[in-house]
Amino acid sequence: MACSEGKLSLEEKYYYISRNLQEVLGEDKVKTILKERDIRIYWGTATTGKPHIAYFVPMSKVADFLRAGAEVTILFADLHAYLDNMKAPWELLALRVQYYEHTIKAMLQSIGVPLEKLKFVKGTNYQLSKEYTLDVYRLSSIITEHDAKKAGAEVVKQVDHPLVSGLLYPGR
Repeated sequence: MACSEGKLSLEEKYYYISRNLQEVLGEDKVKTILKERDIRIYWGTATTGKPHIAYFVPMSKVADFLRAGAEVTILFADLHAYLDNMKAPWELLALRVQYYEHTIKAMLQSIGVPLEKLKFVKGTNYQLSKEYTLDVYRLSSIITEHDAKKAGAEVVKQVDHPLVSGLLYPGR
């Protein structure tokens, strides 16, 4: 579904952006942005294990965004992977990120997706900064243990005697 000269029309870009989605919120806003510039997409994943066949589900949507000319940033939540019951040992964080980046690029290339507008970021690149750490301390001074556990239950495996890292996870 590409124009003969290789550039996509607004309708074609919106087609790729919205296809196979159950619901699109802000359709008019997306189309308004597309009239001015390409959209920017953010998707994150914790590097807790090996990427597997199920990664093709979000990658097929990432592929649609890239085909539509969107700028796509994939965040590797490496620190989160460590804080989530240490699913990724500290010593392996950097290697896991490299493995994920190579795997995701290979997945996208295998289905013929352009990678020029794809970039990767590591959570530790900013989460270990002085400014970010100060923000986490500020947040920890206003959030209750109950709220941290409740928020963490959405993303961290709950155990009878959780580590403090599981309470820090939601605020990071």
